[in-house]
Amino acid sequence: MEPGEDGKHLRTCPLCEAMCGLEVHVADGAVTSIRGNRDDVWSRGHLCPKGVSLGAIHSDPDRIRSPLIKVDGRWQEVSWDAAFRRCTELLTPVIQKYGIGAVTAYTGNPLAHSFSLARYAGVLLGMSGIPITYSPGTVDQWPKNLSSHLMYGGWWAFPVPDIERTDLLVIMGANPAASQGSLLAAPNVMGLIGAVRKRGKVIVIDPVRTATAAQADEWLPIVPGTDAALLLAVAHTLFDEDLVKPSPHIDELDTLRRVVADWPPSRVSAATGLAEDRIRKLARELAGTEKSVVYGRIGLCNQEFGSLASWLVDVINILTGHFDTPGGAMFPRPAAWTITTQPLPGLEGGAPEFGRWRTRVRGAKEVLGQVPVSCLAEEIATPGEGQLKALITIAGNPVLSTPGGDQLDEALPKLEAMISVDLWLNETTRHADVILPGLSPLEQPHHDDLILQFAIRSFANYSAPVFTPGERPHEWEIFIRLTGLCTGTPAEEVDVAAIDDGFFDYLAFTCGLDGAEIRKLYDHGGPERMLDLTLRTGPFGDRYGEHPGGLTLDLLKKNPNGIDFGPMVPQLPDILGTPDKKIRLAPQYLLDDLPRLAARLERPPEPLVLVSRRHLRSNNSWLHNVPALMKGRDRCTLLIHPADAARYGVADDEIVTVKSAAGEIKVRAELTDAIMPGAVSLPHGWGHGKPGTRLTVANSSPGVNTNVLSLPTFIDEPSGNGALNGIPVTVS
Repeated sequence: MEPGEDGKHLRTCPLCEAMCGLEVHVADGAVTSIRGNRDDVWSRGHLCPKGVSLGAIHSDPDRIRSPLIKVDGRWQEVSWDAAFRRCTELLTPVIQKYGIGAVTAYTGNPLAHSFSLARYAGVLLGMSGIPITYSPGTVDQWPKNLSSHLMYGGWWAFPVPDIERTDLLVIMGANPAASQGSLLAAPNVMGLIGAVRKRGKVIVIDPVRTATAAQADEWLPIVPGTDAALLLAVAHTLFDEDLVKPSPHIDELDTLRRVVADWPPSRVSAATGLAEDRIRKLARELAGTEKSVVYGRIGLCNQEFGSLASWLVDVINILTGHFDTPGGAMFPRPAAWTITTQPLPGLEGGAPEFGRWRTRVRGAKEVLGQVPVSCLAEEIATPGEGQLKALITIAGNPVLSTPGGDQLDEALPKLEAMISVDLWLNETTRHADVILPGLSPLEQPHHDDLILQFAIRSFANYSAPVFTPGERPHEWEIFIRLTGLCTGTPAEEVDVAAIDDGFFDYLAFTCGLDGAEIRKLYDHGGPERMLDLTLRTGPFGDRYGEHPGGLTLDLLKKNPNGIDFGPMVPQLPDILGTPDKKIRLAPQYLLDDLPRLAARLERPPEPLVLVSRRHLRSNNSWLHNVPALMKGRDRCTLLIHPADAARYGVADDEIVTVKSAAGEIKVRAELTDAIMPGAVSLPHGWGHGKPGTRLTVANSSPGVNTNVLSLPTFIDEPSGNGALNGIPVTVS
């Protein structure tokens, strides 16, 4: 079916890691309904409220469709040529005066979900010469990148739980009922978790009795920030009771044995809030169940000891013999590879050489090429040599989504140039000088890129555009023009095709192919050409005729419901990037952080700490302008246990003041026993209603920005990831 035609268009939802197959019904040029596609080989008809919202996102009257430039403080719609000329007028003088080091970029989470952005971010970030860029990775999953890099020699080599085949699932710091899976791509994830319960058991370890915990067999509330201590005690018990089942592909087992000997359950019980006997029983359950797995996610990552916790999740799965085996933790085998996962220059093989440079103001060390995103505000605001003078934001809203976002809000007007590639005039882009709008999700093709690296099955599914964007440029073309601008060519004069060909040739070279020869097979460039390359050189591909009948983009287009290549399979030791093809079980870089954890156990407990949460109808700050998703009761509330409410004199539904060392906010209290005493919870992604934004629906229910309470320097030390959970607060 051609774009824009009336009828049923098949589509993969790009809004989260569930990748649900959709039927998008179109009449008279508009979406009339969206349903789950029962024939989709991956999702089999599953659908969540976010997927239904794609029509509303596309037709949102607030969505920017033409470039905007700011003239005397007011926005004007201009042509694309005029917008690119304005970018040149703004950025060129900055680079000429201060050098490219005065320019930075912030890339938002939608990069992982966008057909263009995911595949071409490497052009801007790798070819522009911009030395330091920022991303939400350091408030999301950087500890997992770090532990995977050190253990497996691959910074995106994430083992995921094989929830289709496990009999015991232990979930820590994750809420799939809201997220639909995070660093875990699974169709109808709660249906799969329900099936685990029928044949076995599900345990959730979390300070909050989340929607996932409410459907589990057991909820174990844990003191925020102590997950690593719990896992060390589980590992201690496994060694102490001779329950370890070592793998032939591991190294440093004896080192680990010596380390965890100092962490018996008796040492961590008081700090974690879990009884010694329950900790020992957890170790026995994991070791004694034929197919068991521990899954830890964002609650483990964005805390004070995120790297230790992320590392130890994998350690427990390895020690219990549930690693690289069906029903345990396994490495996905994506049908198409992504440039994102390529080894970082200078860090091949999992080298622990970080701090290769430090930030100018705070002296924060580089880890895997990134520093804490909270450094961005101070690097803009602090005068002196090396001060940031220009910023490019791409599909991101760091004012609402990063620690100390309110400080960034105050710093952005100090820039001499700000260019945003975005669909909305939001809390961040309102500060821009130029906004270059991308396409709506329904105006571009789709095939997942990075998300396939977390999928529990190997599959591929291509979606054609539902609507045509006309002559508007795609995001990949915008990226290339901005890249050329950073290297000295006026944006309006950049040879887009030449840079695209050069990038393609580089990707082909990494596969051992001659890009110039392969390009002769195509009559077009862009992300579809790149997708065909990554499919054909992936594990099921035809490698340009070497494997007849193998996967190609043309074959995929002939199978509109997708192609399923089966569940995960064992891949050790081949998948390892370490020089000796062994798992480093006890990386010294992580062991060096254990004294900091030991000191944490000796600290007096905080009277009250803040943890974050999310909702099924929300996706960070993205979807708050969709009317259907904003219906119902207020979701931006402070969850507080009745015992804590009584202690602080707080009544249900009362407006309270929440204070931290960073700031304070006022929010409505919601008394509930679905949170443990000593912890309170706020959702992230709120704080709308700022002057100069065009978010009609979101601004009518603004909520509060929990990142006002986040201390920019409160981080996980080994990775630099922001600690958004476990923040000491008071409530009055």
